Amino acid sequence: MDDLLQGLRAVAEPTRLRILGLCAHAELTVSDLTQILGQSQPRVSRHLKLMVEARLLERFREGQWAFYRIAQDGPASKLSNLLVDLLPDGDEAHARDLERLEAVKRQRAEVADAYFRKNARQWDELRKLYVDDTEVEAALRRLVPQDEVGRLLDIGTGTGRMLEVFADRYKRAVGIDRSREMLAVARANLERSGLRDCQIRQGDMYALPTPGESFDTITVHMVLHYADDPVGALAEAARALRPGGRLIVVDFAPHHEEYLREQHAHRRLGFADDELERWFRAVGLVPGEPVRLPGRSLTVCLWSGRRPANDAANDTTSDTSRITARAGSA
Repeated sequence: MDDLLQGLRAVAEPTRLRILGLCAHAELTVSDLTQILGQSQPRVSRHLKLMVEARLLERFREGQWAFYRIAQDGPASKLSNLLVDLLPDGDEAHARDLERLEAVKRQRAEVADAYFRKNARQWDELRKLYVDDTEVEAALRRLVPQDEVGRLLDIGTGTGRMLEVFADRYKRAVGIDRSREMLAVARANLERSGLRDCQIRQGDMYALPTPGESFDTITVHMVLHYADDPVGALAEAARALRPGGRLIVVDFAPHHEEYLREQHAHRRLGFADDELERWFRAVGLVPGEPVRLPGRSLTVCLWSGRRPANDAANDTTSDTSRITARAGSA
């Protein structure tokens, strides 16, 4: 009862109700909201503080920026979504807010497009070497039955493509990446697609900003070859996986394209099946059968591992540490 009353008190003000309506449509900064609402930064910040304390909104840091969105979990999230549904479509202030929000989204998209154009050449160059993305994505979807995706985490989300690929299957999804520029691209892509059951967060694959046992499906798509400590990254992913959950790694089989290391910062030139199998077992996962997709010069592999459904926080620290040391020196 107290949480409900706190939420009702926090939103019982015209500007805060407008903010709630806006944050249901996008992740917004204080600057975004001051631009849309035409109010001062201190005033908007005070409103946001009250709504976060009431758990109507969630706040996430991304470098020096903080983003706000409607709460996704907890009792207050039900109240948030109910109030948003009750906002009248014909309300002039709300309609004007949404028009200004679209202008903010267009500005984001322009920045994201500029970054993508600047970097698209290297991505297109890599794509020419291996199997078409649509074939990889189809193989990914075949690996995870529709009713098993549940809560999805995409580590190193880049442009957010994995969140789009599984959009019709997950209950909630989070994409994590270290690069603010790539997060801007992902955020713009997801807004264009109209996806609302997903979030983009800045974070490190070695220290995920998420509690343990939080996700049913975790994808690491074309990321592991950048890792100095691939086993450390897999161990952190396994920590975030629920019992019975599935981790999928998509990357290259061993190859000799040395220029990828020199020009594109690839730390590893692919991975062998027995290597991934050993690492999966070291972090407490049961490996599945690998899927191989031969391309023009590079073969893409999909390796999957399941956390046992009766897993009781197995202590794999010593095994993981030994293998991590060997992987890091590879």
